[in-house]
Amino acid sequence: MIRFLQTEGPVKKIVLGGLLLVICAAMVVTLIPGFMGTDFTGQPAKGVVAKVNGSDITAEEVRQTARQMLQQQGSQLGANASMLLPFFAQRAADQLITREALLAEAGRLGLQSAPQEVKDELQHGRYSSAFFPDGTFVGEEKYTEMLASANLTPATFEDSVGKQILIGKLQALISGSTSVSDSAIRQEFIKQNTKVKFDYAVLKQDDIKKGLHPTDDELKAFYESHKTQYANSIPEKRQVKYALVDTAKVQAAVQITHDDLQAYYDQHRDQYRLPEQVKVSHIWIKMPLPGPDGKVDDKAVADAQRRADDLSKQLKSGAKFEDLAKKYSEDPGSSSVGGSLGWIGKSQTSPEFEKVAFSLPQGQVSDVVKSSDGFHIIRVDEKQAAHMKSLEEVKAQIEPLLKQQKAQQMALGQAEELRNLALTKGLDAAASAKGLPVVTSDFFGRRDLLPGLGPATQFMDAVFTTAEKSPPSLSPVTQGFAVFQLLAIKPAATPTFEEVRARVEEQFKSERSSALLSQKTQELSDRAKADHDLKKAAKELGATVKTSDFVLPDGQVPDLGSMTGQAAVAFTMKPGGISGPINSGANGVVISLLEVQAPSDADFAAKRDQIRESLLQAKQQEIFELFISNLRDQMEKSGKIKINQQEMKALTHAGGEEGM
Repeated sequence: MIRFLQTEGPVKKIVLGGLLLVICAAMVVTLIPGFMGTDFTGQPAKGVVAKVNGSDITAEEVRQTARQMLQQQGSQLGANASMLLPFFAQRAADQLITREALLAEAGRLGLQSAPQEVKDELQHGRYSSAFFPDGTFVGEEKYTEMLASANLTPATFEDSVGKQILIGKLQALISGSTSVSDSAIRQEFIKQNTKVKFDYAVLKQDDIKKGLHPTDDELKAFYESHKTQYANSIPEKRQVKYALVDTAKVQAAVQITHDDLQAYYDQHRDQYRLPEQVKVSHIWIKMPLPGPDGKVDDKAVADAQRRADDLSKQLKSGAKFEDLAKKYSEDPGSSSVGGSLGWIGKSQTSPEFEKVAFSLPQGQVSDVVKSSDGFHIIRVDEKQAAHMKSLEEVKAQIEPLLKQQKAQQMALGQAEELRNLALTKGLDAAASAKGLPVVTSDFFGRRDLLPGLGPATQFMDAVFTTAEKSPPSLSPVTQGFAVFQLLAIKPAATPTFEEVRARVEEQFKSERSSALLSQKTQELSDRAKADHDLKKAAKELGATVKTSDFVLPDGQVPDLGSMTGQAAVAFTMKPGGISGPINSGANGVVISLLEVQAPSDADFAAKRDQIRESLLQAKQQEIFELFISNLRDQMEKSGKIKINQQEMKALTHAGGEEGM
């Protein structure tokens, strides 16, 4: 159970993410009268972002909450996630202020959360899968360890859960009278489940583009009118000469002595310590799950133990362990391989299992061992005492590492010697003295590849930040180190028409075909409406006519795309009606509605409750959001919420992440 906190997963996100006390924004049109109280004097002190109803929200609380938010979404935000800390700090401060405001209002109304409610939430609510897997508590020790990994104590965590319960009660109080009318439910049902079938004529931008053959005069005029787009679009280029000190060639001559190996081994002894381990197999009979009342049936427990005892007797009578494990063990992960769990160390299993597994002699089979999760019969297949690997055992791992390190140091030294010599004699003479070839490049851009270097970001950064007439410089590259000298610079330039003619032509065709597509689609709609005949208009303008299947409002239609976009107009039309022009990406479309298929009463009966719940939740959310907005506005006006703008600016201003 402790291990789950070391890996990503939905349970971990519940435990860590839930602790943010994110206000479930949802639900009343006006404030409950009388929430106002005595004005709280005094401005927030330094280090305090806001004072809410007399309680301080510190800058450190905001930072911690912002970091948790960022951690939750870091993988989605990418490598630059930390740059968004100021944005998350703003959200964190807002949520913490809102939380305190809601807690203050809940307290004013006399709402409370009892310890038993907290316990019920942990056992049966969002945290149950973490702390009560399969309905069984993980135990105080593991519970404490799990919370400690999130920098929480049981007291602080349970207090936060109690506050969540309070806010939930306030939410229920505010939205308790919310209802949805039967007519609204039916209207939403009809909206979601009505189907339409239609003809649709499609004009493709690609077809129009193929028919465009602009003249040079047209393209030149287009180029002149869009010249700002091409300004300095030819990137700066540079020319260098360079010599490479290849680490691989240096490494081939590196010799590693026994003293080198011994010194590294002595400095890294802790890496080679192996803990005590045992290789075990087991047969497991699960502990029965609790019933609806939370209690485990004693008869079911006795039956599970009886089955385990019977298997133990069979083993003592000569039955093969692997056969019984495959047939009777209730551990799907090991039963298929004869019960083998492989090597395990300390603190990886329950205390009862661990005690027997590490005390049993190799080759021996235990009696039935009872633990919190069931009954085990354990066999110790191998044992390994805690020990340190010898130098001989790890020599093959250490030697290549030392060779690489020593070669890197030697290559750097040789590159520095080459650069220093080049400073006095020039790069060509210095490289010749060292027996190294010099490569003179053509002009290249920052993203180009150079012979012998391949991708070389650091090298390119060094080259493109070096001033003209600078002395030879040194830069690391993938293969080792390069000593280079800048020869010439071609600054960024605006291309002539001839240089970008192909690009200009493509852009011209794209813009012109897009405009023509809009015009032609409008003409298609106008003609079809005038003649009440989409097919005739489509034939005259070269459009392709297709017929859809019956489609729902969230459906997809080939060449038209999602019905939630402009095509949603089909659900407002009557049979025989013709739509205006519809822009569907690179296609222009006009619809002629054929048939509307209304949903049945039987469908309504089946979906009524689901739609009611969906509409109710949306309405409650809207009401509570308005309640929160009004509550905060009134508390700020009355002085019950005081915000330290200086602290807020320090946390949320660009560059504020430095303090995060």
